[in-house]
Amino acid sequence: MVDVAEKEMDNPTFRSDTVLSDVHLHCPSKSHLMVRLNAVGQPVFLSYFKLLWSTEDLASGKHVREITTGGEHQCKSGDELCAKDRSNIKKERELNSEGVEALLDDDGDLEVVRRPRSASDLPAEDLLRDIVCPVILMKGKEDAFEDEEQECPCSDVVKIEHTMATPLEDVGKQVWRAAFLLADYILFKRDTFRSCSVLELGGGTGITSIIMGTAAKRVYCTDVGEDLLAMCEQNVALNKHLMESGGGEIKVKELDWLKDEFCTDPEAPYSWSEEEIADLLDHCSVIMAADVFYDDDLTDALFRTLYRITHNLRNSCTVYLALEKRLNFTLRHMDVTCEAYSHFRNTLNDLENLQDGKMKYTVEPIKLDFCQFLVYERIEQL
Repeated sequence: MVDVAEKEMDNPTFRSDTVLSDVHLHCPSKSHLMVRLNAVGQPVFLSYFKLLWSTEDLASGKHVREITTGGEHQCKSGDELCAKDRSNIKKERELNSEGVEALLDDDGDLEVVRRPRSASDLPAEDLLRDIVCPVILMKGKEDAFEDEEQECPCSDVVKIEHTMATPLEDVGKQVWRAAFLLADYILFKRDTFRSCSVLELGGGTGITSIIMGTAAKRVYCTDVGEDLLAMCEQNVALNKHLMESGGGEIKVKELDWLKDEFCTDPEAPYSWSEEEIADLLDHCSVIMAADVFYDDDLTDALFRTLYRITHNLRNSCTVYLALEKRLNFTLRHMDVTCEAYSHFRNTLNDLENLQDGKMKYTVEPIKLDFCQFLVYERIEQL
């Protein structure tokens, strides 16, 4: 299998519908090990995502370290920035401010001012973010992870198997920034979700459900596709230690938005039992979804599913939706637009204005001034 993997990685082929993830470029891990090829021949990597507190602190409610959205480190509970961090921040600010301004040439065209070359000449040890790159697994799996596990204590690391490039229909196998954003909010509002029963729609690799599992009583992490659900189940197993202190449980289940019913076929993998459906409808008080609004038809299907499920819940429910607005230049508009986001907003407005005498939906935006607990790039479009 390693020989095949090496050939795949030495000669990568990107088709017109290939979707690339950029999250792995901002991970705090030193390497990303390719552990296997999945059922459709895609390289699967294992990445370590650093939590800025440990499971002991999760249990006690203590905040060890947080990062603000402005990119500056801010430590709580008496923990101060070390001198090296302050020096690095000052150095980066100076490098970013050297002669960077918009200029026009004689014809009125924009002259792009390049970042000063000195900014890229910093030694690796002085950079705020570790330089990372994929590494092909070349030896036995157990030996390959021995050094990594020694450097990354289990109590503050989330291990996620994922791909880095897929066709559009398989993007759930990648890790996306909105999942980190929602995970941050869960960690920031842990007491709100404590002992809740939660449903995630389009759970993908499962990272958000895993973070939710540190606080909630039970999480139903749902998606569609046996290969994807198997990857998600593997990730839940890799991170059981994070949920032990809170006693949370994660169940990986199939939920196809294009179908009107839960899959209850006992022969089908990841199907629902009647008891699980009853438990969900009787106790679910939180529904969440992260970065699932990229296709108009799927957006419509998601909102139909959301209406159907909330319509049958015994109790009122709060739905948390996180997404990244992706801007694209289109020939149809001859402008930079975000059509997927516009369709999402229109559909959300339709749901809020729905008047059927049975359900009432209220939409409220959440300010993104809460602290950052995972290392990733929190961009303006989130």
